[in-house]
Amino acid sequence: MKRLDVVFHDAGGGHRNAATALELVIKRQQRSWDVRLVNFQIVMDSLDVFRKVTGIRIQEMYNKILRKGWTLGSTEILRVLQTAIRVYHQASVKLLTDYWAESRPDLLISVIPHFNRALCESFRAAAPGKPFVTVLTDLADFPPHFWIERQEQFLICGSDRAVEQAHALGHDDAHIFRASGMILHPRFYETGPLQPPPQQRIEMGLQPDLPTGLVLFGGYGSEVMLQITDRLSRSSQPLQLILLCGRNDSLATHLREKKWRLPIHVEGFTARVNEFMRAADFFIGKPGPGSISESLEMKLPVIVESNSRTLPQERYNAEWIEEGDLGIVLPNFKEIDKAVEQMLQPENLSRYRSNVRALKNRAVFEIPSIFEQILEERPC
Repeated sequence: MKRLDVVFHDAGGGHRNAATALELVIKRQQRSWDVRLVNFQIVMDSLDVFRKVTGIRIQEMYNKILRKGWTLGSTEILRVLQTAIRVYHQASVKLLTDYWAESRPDLLISVIPHFNRALCESFRAAAPGKPFVTVLTDLADFPPHFWIERQEQFLICGSDRAVEQAHALGHDDAHIFRASGMILHPRFYETGPLQPPPQQRIEMGLQPDLPTGLVLFGGYGSEVMLQITDRLSRSSQPLQLILLCGRNDSLATHLREKKWRLPIHVEGFTARVNEFMRAADFFIGKPGPGSISESLEMKLPVIVESNSRTLPQERYNAEWIEEGDLGIVLPNFKEIDKAVEQMLQPENLSRYRSNVRALKNRAVFEIPSIFEQILEERPC
């Protein structure tokens, strides 16, 4: 039986989500593989200098930055992180080489950025001739040294832009695979008996026929959700909101305690994001690849913000939304009331919905077949 190791970490929620979705689909497709999810942070804990000094893992600090919205200057912070990664590169390769020599996977799969050079070099040292593949969980790379490195490996890209970037760094067609989008959990494709949106809204204490926006800022929420709700509550737009706060319990409490003009439903961390999206008409959030891909799969046009506070690796996502006319990109959420008014104009909403319906993302079901092809051919 072939063994596949999938490397993820918990800086943001998208990497673990991608790994667990792949594991689930591989099991459902009854492939004769032993799939193991490998938490990169745990493997590398002995080299986490930040944790040694502060007692906090670097991924936990990253998630705090997202919760608080402290993302201004994130490009400079990213470069500092990459410098530290280079300093500890050889030590990382040695630690990882020992790990792969013991675990002995037949295929090593990365769904994380930054560390693909160390992962590739260590795996080649521990298992010469066995394939290494990086699955980009962003729509595009943010070079240099983010997702795509100049090294012999396989790449699975979810957009034409990412494929172009891979070619630009010297990778050939034999080593690049184009998936139809980002990896989503299979629940976003469920087509079983479902309650109609009006009934879902009633069960949440909302009005059955009022235009409904879903506000989501990843698995850790964001305090900007308070500002968005306040601006929309002070507008005259007939509207209601579903607010998904993730693991940000204090944010959920503040939203529930405050009196708003418009009806709202506040939810903490939930695995039922797909169900809440079915009850909505459009999405408001940051241009994270997971959130916007989930929304678009649930046929929701999107409203996102893109500016100097947007994470650098997510800025192309806003361009992609504009190129496909899939929603509205704002310079900041101070204009959210105007954007919602524009979104809900019948001719605009109809156009956005038509463009969204044209998307066909089946990446999570396609990628296991790509793994099979790599295992069978191994042209590296």
